[in-house]
Amino acid sequence: MPTQHGMSRRHVLGRAVAVGSLVLSGSVRAVFAQASRWTPDQILGPFYPVVKPPHQGADLTTIPGKPGRAAGQVIHVMGRVVTPQGHPVQGARVEMWQANTHGRYTHPSDTNPAPLDPHFEGFAVLATDAEGHYRFKTIKPGAYPAGGDLPMRPPHIHFEVTGQINRVVTQMYFAGEPLNDQDPFLHSLGTNRERLIVPLGPPTPELEPDSRVAVWDIVLDKG
Repeated sequence: MPTQHGMSRRHVLGRAVAVGSLVLSGSVRAVFAQASRWTPDQILGPFYPVVKPPHQGADLTTIPGKPGRAAGQVIHVMGRVVTPQGHPVQGARVEMWQANTHGRYTHPSDTNPAPLDPHFEGFAVLATDAEGHYRFKTIKPGAYPAGGDLPMRPPHIHFEVTGQINRVVTQMYFAGEPLNDQDPFLHSLGTNRERLIVPLGPPTPELEPDSRVAVWDIVLDKG
């Protein structure tokens, strides 16, 4: 089974044996350079959806059959699922879940007193196209208390991405958030944490003028 903060023990041992062999051939530096491009793992978290909405489209800002739109900053999240060599992973399953703009999940175990949003369920599942592209529209999530002695968790979106060979469970964070600096899960990655932090840019002309865009490629080590 994968560890919370990285690869499985078997995977780590397998990599160690492979690296040991490559030292003799002089190729170890190339292997580390390639491995450094993998999207790092993060914890699954306690709020993985127990009841998944039947409508799992790419627009999370509305609920089919209900009037109104979710509260908060609209963001468009897009990118590609690729291998370390940059090859697209076609048909990868991209599953995501998140808190609403107030920092609360639509989950029975979330005891955060922040309000639920009747127009937001915070879950989607998509498949990548032939070029590995994925895209969805959502609300920028709010920060929330992690409980116990842990600090507030910064805004983030959870991802579980399953390719043709392997998968990654990870989280996407937002650049410029002060809480990023004290999040233990993000900082457990060391310098690799920068691969999970994404800036929000201006919208393209066809999008809502007050929306923001996050572009994030997800790299699976095997595809």
